[in-house]
Amino acid sequence: MGERTAHVRDGNIGATLEGLARVIHERREASPEESYTARLLSGKEDSLLKKLAEEASEVIMAAKDRDHDHIRYEAADLVYHLLVTLERYGVSIEELAGELDARHR
Repeated sequence: MGERTAHVRDGNIGATLEGLARVIHERREASPEESYTARLLSGKEDSLLKKLAEEASEVIMAAKDRDHDHIRYEAADLVYHLLVTLERYGVSIEELAGELDARHR
């Protein structure tokens, strides 16, 4: 587990996800030696997929511990790695939003 983030304030999830997705997309052009995101986007497929599974497991463990701050921290890691996965496989967050919208109409 990483160091927990101090002084977290509520944010706008739509703007946050859009901004993060944009940064992840831009990292496609970055050097994998200098950018963790670029390494995930261009490296071995299994490395990213294992990381995604690891982060999901960490959310589960934090939830089992009923540790609010830890759940939030690990969920942020999971969302980041999920967005990197979507970017790697060409699924936009707009497509994801459309999929989610279609499910609750």
